[in-house]
Amino acid sequence: MCPPSSIVLGFSVPVMRKSVQAIAALLVALSVSGCASSAFDGLWGDDTPAAATSTGVTPDLATAQDGAAVAKLYNEGLANLKDGQNKSAIKSFSEVERQYPYSSYATKAILMQAYASYARGDWDDCVVAANRFVTLHPGHKDAGYAYYLIAVSNYNKINDTKRDQTATKQALDALEEVSRRYPGTSYANDAAQKVVVARDHLAGKEMEVGRYYYKQGSYLAGINRFKRVVTEYQNTSQTPEALYRLAEGYTALGVVSEAQTAAAVLGANYPNSDWYKDAYRLVASDGEAPVANEESWISKAFSSLNPL
Repeated sequence: MCPPSSIVLGFSVPVMRKSVQAIAALLVALSVSGCASSAFDGLWGDDTPAAATSTGVTPDLATAQDGAAVAKLYNEGLANLKDGQNKSAIKSFSEVERQYPYSSYATKAILMQAYASYARGDWDDCVVAANRFVTLHPGHKDAGYAYYLIAVSNYNKINDTKRDQTATKQALDALEEVSRRYPGTSYANDAAQKVVVARDHLAGKEMEVGRYYYKQGSYLAGINRFKRVVTEYQNTSQTPEALYRLAEGYTALGVVSEAQTAAAVLGANYPNSDWYKDAYRLVASDGEAPVANEESWISKAFSSLNPL
């Protein structure tokens, strides 16, 4: 994501090493809750079957017990799904909906079409089917799972930070909606873990653009990007570097008070961070630790911070 080093203002900073450390810390935090693998599925564009089919939560795959023709057709779709024949499963579930539109199995079949599409890696088809389910059956007990499929489908379309982040923003909105609508459910819990990664990804994009502006000597433009990380994505792994970059940019512009404040806030909230060590060397005067201006927007932004 980042070049091996970034040289700004005559300082060589090992960006890749620190970015890896930050992501590693995030992975550790997620693995403690047992959601690391599901939270990162698809984040870096992995299109392997394992990543494509892991939603973290699966729908009810119980077979229909009566002997009616619609039940047999529905069970045929389930059997195909369990055998990994997802395209055939979608066809069977579509037939259930077409032939028996007023049956309870038709309702289930719409959701299963969405899930089978997800299992195939057809994110857009999954979203279409899941949206159809919640439109037709907004009060259904499985509506929450349909919203969840919409969210994780958008999540799996997240690409690397060098590209447009529209999909990431859509994923974040959908994931947060699941968490709001269905708190305490298994799919809301999984969505909450993915929110952490999506927000970190958006913050990473801001960092990418900010570093680019600095390399071009456009410090004000870069500062605006790092300011967004500090104000909008404060509880992400990108925040320590963003504060360092603010100290760096303000130093380049000769705004000593703001540079000192960025470094001081960094030290107060992330005292063991390598970024603070670099910031300390950058702004410390005669060996004195940097001092924050309490009236600065940086200080105010961190007045209620609970860092990761």
